[in-house]
Amino acid sequence: MFTGIVEAIGEVVNVHKQGTNRTFTLKSSIANEFKIDQSISHNGVCLTVTAVDGEEYTVTAIEETLNKTNLGGLELNSMVNLERCMPANGRFDGHIVQGHIDQTGICTRIEERDGSWLFDFEYDTSAGNITVEKGSICINGVSLTVFNSLENSFRVAIIPYTYSFTNFHSLKEGDTVNLEFDILGKYIKRILGSYTV
Repeated sequence: MFTGIVEAIGEVVNVHKQGTNRTFTLKSSIANEFKIDQSISHNGVCLTVTAVDGEEYTVTAIEETLNKTNLGGLELNSMVNLERCMPANGRFDGHIVQGHIDQTGICTRIEERDGSWLFDFEYDTSAGNITVEKGSICINGVSLTVFNSLENSFRVAIIPYTYSFTNFHSLKEGDTVNLEFDILGKYIKRILGSYTV
Protein backbone atom coordinates (compact mmCIF):
# COMPACT_ATOMS: atom_id res chain seq x y z
CA MET A 1 0.00 0.00 0.00
CA PHE A 2 1.18 3.49 -0.89
CA THR A 3 -0.01 7.03 -0.17
CA GLY A 4 0.93 8.90 -3.35
CA ILE A 5 3.63 10.97 -1.67
CA VAL A 6 6.68 10.73 -3.94
CA GLU A 7 9.97 10.22 -2.10
CA ALA A 8 12.41 10.65 -4.96
CA ILE A 9 12.85 10.55 -8.70
CA GLY A 10 14.60 7.65 -10.39
CA GLU A 11 16.49 7.93 -13.68
CA VAL A 12 16.39 4.99 -16.08
CA VAL A 13 20.00 4.01 -16.84
CA ASN A 14 19.41 0.68 -18.58
CA VAL A 15 16.54 -1.09 -20.36
CA HIS A 16 16.82 -4.79 -21.18
CA LYS A 17 14.23 -6.97 -22.93
CA GLN A 18 13.69 -10.48 -21.58
CA GLY A 19 11.13 -12.19 -23.79
CA THR A 20 7.93 -10.18 -23.39
CA ASN A 21 9.19 -8.67 -20.13
CA ARG A 22 11.36 -5.61 -19.73
CA THR A 23 13.97 -5.10 -17.02
CA PHE A 24 14.76 -1.55 -15.93
CA THR A 25 17.80 -0.38 -14.00
CA LEU A 26 17.30 2.96 -12.30
CA LYS A 27 19.53 5.33 -10.39
CA SER A 28 18.15 7.10 -7.34
CA SER A 29 19.36 8.85 -4.20
CA ILE A 30 17.34 6.40 -2.07
CA ALA A 31 18.29 3.19 -3.92
CA ASN A 32 20.90 2.24 -1.29
CA GLU A 33 18.03 1.92 1.20
CA PHE A 34 16.14 -0.59 -0.97
CA LYS A 35 16.11 -4.34 -0.36
CA ILE A 36 15.59 -7.23 -2.75
CA ASP A 37 11.88 -8.28 -2.82
CA GLN A 38 10.79 -4.79 -1.70
CA SER A 39 7.81 -3.24 -3.48
CA ILE A 40 8.39 0.21 -4.95
CA SER A 41 5.91 2.44 -6.77
CA HIS A 42 7.21 3.54 -10.19
CA ASN A 43 4.96 6.24 -11.67
CA GLY A 44 2.26 4.61 -9.56
CA VAL A 45 3.05 1.02 -10.64
CA CYS A 46 4.06 -1.43 -7.92
CA LEU A 47 7.21 -3.31 -8.98
CA THR A 48 9.51 -5.65 -7.05
CA VAL A 49 13.19 -4.87 -6.56
CA THR A 50 15.30 -7.75 -7.91
CA ALA A 51 18.82 -6.32 -7.44
CA VAL A 52 20.51 -3.41 -5.67
CA ASP A 53 23.99 -2.04 -6.40
CA GLY A 54 24.80 1.22 -4.61
CA GLU A 55 22.67 3.98 -6.10
CA GLU A 56 21.27 1.66 -8.78
CA TYR A 57 18.61 -1.03 -8.57
CA THR A 58 16.66 -3.28 -10.94
CA VAL A 59 12.97 -4.10 -11.44
CA THR A 60 11.07 -6.10 -14.07
CA ALA A 61 7.75 -5.25 -15.71
CA ILE A 62 5.66 -7.92 -17.43
CA GLU A 63 3.96 -7.47 -20.81
CA GLU A 64 0.56 -6.69 -19.22
CA THR A 65 2.11 -3.84 -17.23
CA LEU A 66 4.01 -2.51 -20.23
CA ASN A 67 0.86 -2.48 -22.37
CA LYS A 68 -1.48 -0.91 -19.83
CA THR A 69 0.75 1.75 -18.26
CA ASN A 70 3.25 4.33 -19.46
CA LEU A 71 6.17 2.13 -18.34
CA GLY A 72 6.21 0.65 -21.84
CA GLY A 73 7.45 4.04 -23.06
CA LEU A 74 10.36 4.32 -20.64
CA GLU A 75 13.77 4.75 -22.23
CA LEU A 76 17.24 5.81 -21.15
CA ASN A 77 17.18 9.01 -19.04
CA SER A 78 13.42 8.79 -18.41
CA MET A 79 12.50 10.18 -14.99
CA VAL A 80 10.22 8.08 -12.77
CA ASN A 81 8.40 9.00 -9.56
CA LEU A 82 9.33 6.64 -6.69
CA GLU A 83 7.64 5.76 -3.42
CA ARG A 84 8.29 2.94 -0.98
CA CYS A 85 5.37 1.11 0.69
CA MET A 86 3.82 2.84 3.64
CA PRO A 87 5.12 1.51 6.99
CA ALA A 88 2.51 0.12 9.40
CA ASN A 89 3.10 3.03 11.79
CA GLY A 90 3.19 5.67 9.04
CA ARG A 91 0.84 8.54 8.29
CA PHE A 92 -1.55 8.83 5.35
CA ASP A 93 -0.20 12.11 4.02
CA GLY A 94 -1.84 11.41 0.66
CA HIS A 95 -4.61 8.84 0.20
CA ILE A 96 -4.93 5.04 -0.11
CA VAL A 97 -2.99 4.01 -3.24
CA GLN A 98 -2.63 0.36 -4.22
CA GLY A 99 -0.04 0.68 -6.95
CA HIS A 100 -2.43 -0.91 -9.46
CA ILE A 101 -3.02 1.36 -12.45
CA ASP A 102 -6.64 1.48 -13.65
CA GLN A 103 -5.86 3.05 -17.02
CA THR A 104 -3.79 5.70 -18.71
CA GLY A 105 -4.80 9.26 -19.51
CA ILE A 106 -3.53 12.05 -21.72
CA CYS A 107 -2.29 15.46 -20.59
CA THR A 108 -4.29 17.92 -22.70
CA ARG A 109 -3.32 21.30 -21.26
CA ILE A 110 -0.70 22.86 -18.99
CA GLU A 111 -1.14 26.40 -17.69
CA GLU A 112 1.23 28.29 -15.42
CA ARG A 113 -0.59 30.38 -12.81
CA ASP A 114 1.63 32.78 -10.85
CA GLY A 115 4.01 30.16 -9.51
CA SER A 116 1.75 27.12 -9.63
CA TRP A 117 0.54 25.02 -12.55
CA LEU A 118 -2.82 23.69 -13.75
CA PHE A 119 -2.83 20.37 -15.60
CA ASP A 120 -5.81 19.03 -17.55
CA PHE A 121 -6.20 15.31 -18.32
CA GLU A 122 -8.59 13.25 -20.43
CA TYR A 123 -9.32 9.53 -20.15
CA ASP A 124 -11.46 6.88 -21.84
CA THR A 125 -14.68 6.36 -19.86
CA SER A 126 -15.38 2.90 -21.31
CA ALA A 127 -13.47 1.33 -18.38
CA GLY A 128 -16.11 2.75 -16.02
CA ASN A 129 -13.76 4.92 -13.95
CA ILE A 130 -14.92 8.27 -12.58
CA THR A 131 -13.60 11.29 -10.73
CA VAL A 132 -15.51 13.50 -8.31
CA GLU A 133 -15.05 17.15 -7.43
CA LYS A 134 -12.47 17.51 -4.63
CA GLY A 135 -11.89 13.75 -4.69
CA SER A 136 -8.52 12.01 -4.86
CA ILE A 137 -6.66 10.82 -7.94
CA CYS A 138 -3.21 9.30 -8.31
CA ILE A 139 -1.31 10.52 -11.40
CA ASN A 140 2.07 8.90 -12.11
CA GLY A 141 2.13 7.91 -8.44
CA VAL A 142 1.32 11.40 -7.11
CA SER A 143 -1.69 11.87 -4.82
CA LEU A 144 -3.67 14.89 -6.01
CA THR A 145 -7.06 16.55 -5.59
CA VAL A 146 -9.46 16.71 -8.53
CA PHE A 147 -11.36 19.78 -9.64
CA ASN A 148 -13.29 20.61 -12.82
CA SER A 149 -14.41 16.97 -12.74
CA LEU A 150 -16.22 16.18 -16.00
CA GLU A 151 -17.36 12.94 -17.63
CA ASN A 152 -14.01 12.15 -19.25
CA SER A 153 -11.65 14.82 -17.97
CA PHE A 154 -10.45 16.62 -14.88
CA ARG A 155 -7.94 19.19 -13.68
CA VAL A 156 -5.36 19.26 -10.89
CA ALA A 157 -3.26 22.06 -9.44
CA ILE A 158 0.46 21.51 -8.86
CA ILE A 159 2.37 23.56 -6.27
CA PRO A 160 6.02 24.50 -6.88
CA TYR A 161 7.39 21.78 -4.55
CA THR A 162 5.48 18.99 -6.31
CA TYR A 163 6.37 20.43 -9.71
CA SER A 164 10.10 20.44 -8.87
CA PHE A 165 10.38 17.15 -6.94
CA THR A 166 8.28 14.88 -9.20
CA ASN A 167 8.35 14.29 -12.94
CA PHE A 168 5.51 16.79 -13.42
CA HIS A 169 8.15 19.34 -14.44
CA SER A 170 8.97 17.20 -17.50
CA LEU A 171 5.35 16.49 -18.47
CA LYS A 172 4.19 17.88 -21.82
CA GLU A 173 0.82 18.23 -23.51
CA GLY A 174 0.07 14.94 -25.28
CA ASP A 175 2.04 12.83 -22.79
CA THR A 176 0.54 9.63 -21.39
CA VAL A 177 0.15 9.33 -17.61
CA ASN A 178 -0.79 6.48 -15.29
CA LEU A 179 -4.10 6.91 -13.45
CA GLU A 180 -5.24 5.11 -10.31
CA PHE A 181 -8.72 6.25 -9.34
CA ASP A 182 -9.84 6.55 -5.71
CA ILE A 183 -10.35 3.05 -4.25
CA LEU A 184 -13.27 4.23 -2.09
CA GLY A 185 -15.05 5.65 -5.12
CA LYS A 186 -14.51 2.42 -7.07
CA TYR A 187 -16.03 0.27 -4.31
CA ILE A 188 -19.01 2.61 -3.84
CA LYS A 189 -19.67 2.62 -7.58
CA ARG A 190 -19.48 -1.19 -7.68
CA ILE A 191 -21.87 -1.56 -4.73
CA LEU A 192 -24.40 0.90 -6.15
CA GLY A 193 -24.15 -0.70 -9.57
CA SER A 194 -24.89 -4.14 -8.12
CA TYR A 195 -28.21 -3.09 -6.61
CA THR A 196 -31.37 -4.24 -8.38
CA VAL A 197 -34.72 -2.49 -8.12
